[in-house]
Amino acid sequence: MYELHFAVPMAGAILCTSNIRHDSAMVSVLLRYSEAKVFFVDYKFVEVPRGALDLLYLTKTKLPRLVLVPTSQIPSHTVSISSTNFNSSTLDYESLRALGKPEFEIRRPKDESDPISLNYTSGTTSSPKGVVYSHRGAYLNSLAAILLNGMGPMPVYLWTVPMFHCNGWCLTWSVAAQGGTNVCMRNVSAKGIFDAISIHKVTHLGGAPTVLNMIVNALPSERKPLPFKVEVMTAAAPPPSQILFKMDELGFNVTHSYGLTETNGPGTVCTWKPEWDSLPPTEKARIKSRQGVYHLGLDEMDIKDPVTMKSVPSDVNTIGEVMFRGNTVMKGYLKNIKATEEAFKGRWFRSGDLGVKHPDGYIELKDRSKDIIISGGENIILEVAVVGRPDDHWGETPCAFVKLKEECNNANAEDIIKFCRDHLPHYMSPRTVIFEDLPKTSTGKTQKFVLKEKAKAMGSLTKMNDSKL
Repeated sequence: MYELHFAVPMAGAILCTSNIRHDSAMVSVLLRYSEAKVFFVDYKFVEVPRGALDLLYLTKTKLPRLVLVPTSQIPSHTVSISSTNFNSSTLDYESLRALGKPEFEIRRPKDESDPISLNYTSGTTSSPKGVVYSHRGAYLNSLAAILLNGMGPMPVYLWTVPMFHCNGWCLTWSVAAQGGTNVCMRNVSAKGIFDAISIHKVTHLGGAPTVLNMIVNALPSERKPLPFKVEVMTAAAPPPSQILFKMDELGFNVTHSYGLTETNGPGTVCTWKPEWDSLPPTEKARIKSRQGVYHLGLDEMDIKDPVTMKSVPSDVNTIGEVMFRGNTVMKGYLKNIKATEEAFKGRWFRSGDLGVKHPDGYIELKDRSKDIIISGGENIILEVAVVGRPDDHWGETPCAFVKLKEECNNANAEDIIKFCRDHLPHYMSPRTVIFEDLPKTSTGKTQKFVLKEKAKAMGSLTKMNDSKL
């Protein structure tokens, strides 16, 4: 994947990466939608692409040429590709590389606004859209990522961010620009992260709050002392302040950023101010959980009233929609003019995220337009997401999906509901509590649409006329 981030653009082609968690049906849709001509497949994941190509064959779609990538764990001669629908000219990745010509001239873009890659949104809302990046946007965001990550010469970067997500937040190109070393993991785990840092002297890593959660909840036997302060950039859902506090205790310096697939990944950063150094640790962590200010690769970012398009006051109370514009914002959605026009209505890219502005200009997310996510609770709860459950009397009531810490198996729904009612207005407290792992995208975001469907399938809660609710 890393090699292809350079080889594909240098060949004058457009790179389209696919989430390894998609099923065959989704992969077939994305292949047809993108009109991909060449399909690179890791042997470990060959079953899903095989099914996708079978589905494409049934629709009489021209199949892309298949290139299979062997792994040290799964040698090519042990894998059977027994499908009549695979292109007869299937190549092995290393054989394809051997066909390369040293004298090949790089096919540079005719215009810097030409597309370099196509990324599909991560699917937290169930309907991925094809986001088109330009050469200029990727270039500027890559340079900005170097600054956002405090990345000096010759960094050692540990990949816990999937490279198929926003081209690895554009860090695929950033690390190369600084002459760095890439440390890749097939399976991300707390033990694997600590081992990699110890063995390879990792200087930087990045990941969603889920990865941070994994690190701070590592077993004592899995942890290893860090050789030095390790720089971590986190993005996706806002990280809980207590998680940031614990990361600092372990020797990680966490920088919180925020962005979307449509902004080439991180678009803002919570830049640290010297005057905050003297604050108590808990207050530092709370400030770090803000989304901060936009980076120099962007032109502008603001929080606006989505109807009037007026900027909200910097009073930490008035909620508006986070909006962006500039070179590192996508060119648009592939083959979807309507969605593109809606996203750029008013000549700003509308993120769909709601937030407030602080007096110092820093922004802080409060919610998605239609979703609520709370994560990283202390004590017994590892993660929790709250969605609406249908109710005949109230319309909807809060339904909490809870993942407990491993050592906390004796918690019950009544205890959690009581705790919430003791600390929150009753109407905000969950009426239903379900204990299970939260469904995630590969980037660590909770798949809220899955939970909403589960809550909907439960049906209406029994009618209750308790006015105290």
